[in-house]
Parts: sequence; C-alpha cells; structure tokens
Amino acid sequence: MAISIDNLRRGKKYRLTNYGETFEFQVVDMPEENEYRVKDLLTLEKYLLNDLLKYGKGRDFDLEEL
Repeated sequence: MAISIDNLRRGKKYRLTNYGETFEFQVVDMPEENEYRVKDLLTLEKYLLNDLLKYGKGRDFDLEEL
C-alpha cells in the first residue's frame, strides 16, 4: 500500500518503485520542508529524494515502508 511522501520520517527505511525501477533507502535528514536527504541501502550513496522524482511519477509509482 502506497504512502505519501509527506509521511516519511528520519531513520525509517522505504522502498520506492517508479518507472520500473526500485530503490530502497533510509531517510537521513530533512534540511528543508519537502526535501529529503536519503541513503541508498544497496550502494550507500547519499542523494536527495527529489533527484529520483524529478522526471515525474509513473503509473507504477509505489512508496512503502520496509
């Protein structure tokens, strides 16, 4: 069941599916409102969640807590 991006909490782990790609990440920080700094659980790379969503949301968009 999909959750809203507004419900993300620091320290929690999530799985995002969008345009056929799946990302598992942990929210590290929220420096500004609606801007989330996340750490990829597979590569340990840190980036902004907005970078994953800058091309929009596909039909298969799903965000769930792990």
